[in-house]
Amino acid sequence: MFEKSTKSYTELLGKTNRIVEATTIKGDIESIADFRLDGHLIGNFTSKGKLVIGPAGSVTGDISCQNVDVEGTVKGKIVVQDILSVKNKASIQGEVTCGKLSVEPGADFSATCMMKTTSKPALPAHGEK
Repeated sequence: MFEKSTKSYTELLGKTNRIVEATTIKGDIESIADFRLDGHLIGNFTSKGKLVIGPAGSVTGDISCQNVDVEGTVKGKIVVQDILSVKNKASIQGEVTCGKLSVEPGADFSATCMMKTTSKPALPAHGEK
């Protein structure tokens, strides 16, 4: 009569993973859930969610995510589908491709950056109908 909904373990916890300070991971991380990194990752990170790199966190490798907030250090290639937010204490070195970019004053943004274009209908040129 009543169907039980089966929720996964991560849904019950709020879908956020966390690596704490003083932890170093060597290898790649793949996650469908949001992730907070306050430790160190030497490897690549891929997620369909949001990655937050805390003030003590660092990534040496490539990142591919929906959204990324950086307060720590990143050395590598970053591909962000939506918004890359670089906080004032952050340091990014490498290549960045993103939909939108927010860089606070004081951040070290030493990267090449390519903005993805959104497919909006073209406006007619002046004089055209």
